[in-house]
Amino acid sequence: MKYFSTNRQVPATSFAHAVIEGLAADKGLFMPETIPALSPDFFTKLPSLSLPEIGFEIARNFVGDEITESDLRQICEEALNFEIPLNELDAQTHILELFHGPTLAFKDVGARFMSRIMSHLLKNETKKVIVLAATSGDTGSAVAQGFYQVPGVEVVVLYPSGKVSQVQEAQFCTLGKNITALEVTGTFDDCQRLVKTAFADTALREKLYLTSANSINIARLLPQSFYYFYAYQQFTKKYKGPFVFSIPSGNYGNLTAGLFSWKMGLPIHHFVAASNANDTVPVYLETAHYTAKPSVSTLSSAMDVGDPSNFARMREIFGDSWETMKQRITGFRFSDAETRKAIEEVYKTYNYLIDPHGAVGYLALKKYQKEAENVPGVVLATAHPVKFSESVTEVTGQQPPVPESLAVLLDKPKKSIPLPDDYQLFKEFLLSKNS
Repeated sequence: MKYFSTNRQVPATSFAHAVIEGLAADKGLFMPETIPALSPDFFTKLPSLSLPEIGFEIARNFVGDEITESDLRQICEEALNFEIPLNELDAQTHILELFHGPTLAFKDVGARFMSRIMSHLLKNETKKVIVLAATSGDTGSAVAQGFYQVPGVEVVVLYPSGKVSQVQEAQFCTLGKNITALEVTGTFDDCQRLVKTAFADTALREKLYLTSANSINIARLLPQSFYYFYAYQQFTKKYKGPFVFSIPSGNYGNLTAGLFSWKMGLPIHHFVAASNANDTVPVYLETAHYTAKPSVSTLSSAMDVGDPSNFARMREIFGDSWETMKQRITGFRFSDAETRKAIEEVYKTYNYLIDPHGAVGYLALKKYQKEAENVPGVVLATAHPVKFSESVTEVTGQQPPVPESLAVLLDKPKKSIPLPDDYQLFKEFLLSKNS
């Protein structure tokens, strides 16, 4: 399997090179030349497969012979060692709980898989590797935990000051050792731009071995497709017929992974892109015009992205056809006031605590079912409600339980370095890591 850049200014390359480079030299995102359709035999045995077995069966199609089957199986077993249950609220409404990993967020799946893939591919590398990750919340903690104390790897997490929750901040600002947190004066888009500029800086990359851990990295994106198959497995044990996925969307890695699943043959009826005020993609789906804009702060902060990187991959999947994309994806946007009402509604109706991002997904599902098709749906719950405890408690009067693993981190001192939104200062910092 070869991987090409969405900007098409560099030659196609191997899986290993795409993973290690993270972002292509022309600032494009790596895409597989084909998204293979999985065999009928896979779907026959899917009901009996464990999550790691599903991951292995899918990943082998994208990795090829670059990693042995035995090593790939071990990577999947280690990375996917927690449950992802499908919780039924009612026959029309299901919640896929993606927050049972070590950092209580969906990004544990991608980050744990990617860190182990990267560690395997770099095991003979003598030069220090610097992993860059811009985060609007959960990416930072998942990547930091995934790479914590991995030999030969330094992780630099950039996050917007004052725009992530206290819990999220504690999960990547209290580790130290090979994890450095840069607290940037600006937005997530500013953090992401700093990372992309570093990757495009050929003079810098001649001196440093840089790679990416955001969903722009293909090894972060691919494993997110695994849990669509796992959700389908669980759903079809009780229900038959079509169903939709409603996906809280910021940088659109999760939705793109769902599209990969659909292209591989998973019979997903429709996708609902659930957005907050940062509605660049819903506006595109309505108007056929894509206009990047500065992000704005909302209650669902991990979705505060005004120019989502993975939209380039979405365009590739649909051949840059707006007509084709809008047939498969419907986009909705919701305000913070609506999000709060949804948190309250879910608690009062189902006695279930849901975080702001999941609440946006719930709203989008209900709107789709009312306006388009009243088919059952699965909402991706991307974070444990304790990660946004203040908002959830304010609305419901209920304090989400704090897992012990998190309570320990909340008592530790914060370790972060303030950084203006200035690429030259960021570059100087990175160069200092190589001294």
